Amino acid sequence: QVQLVESGGGLVQAGGSLRLSCVASGRTFSNYVMGWFRQAPGKEREFVGTISRSGGITHYADSVKGRFTISRDNAKNTVYLQMNSLNPEDTAVYYCAARDPIKTTYDYWGQGTQVTVSS
Repeated sequence: QVQLVESGGGLVQAGGSLRLSCVASGRTFSNYVMGWFRQAPGKEREFVGTISRSGGITHYADSVKGRFTISRDNAKNTVYLQMNSLNPEDTAVYYCAARDPIKTTYDYWGQGTQVTVSS
């Protein structure tokens, strides 16, 4: 089991950058694939990106590819989402999640952090 806590959200102007962090509890953080998701008002939850256990493999949604970067520091039990060139369409609650690498579903979720991008 793992508990996740996101931080780093806030208000940023269009074109700006923001870095989100997600800290996981436990001593088996490196066993999990980590993912980032977001949900905008009135919309379904959207996949943002994922990172492998060692951090060597990442995947991104087309909507954020080239602008967002996921990284992780297993020694700190932390995964990051660096967001650049933000636009108002990026406004959403951002969630981090963890899953066993052999599964397709994320079993553990954080509470989310609000990101608001002003025009």
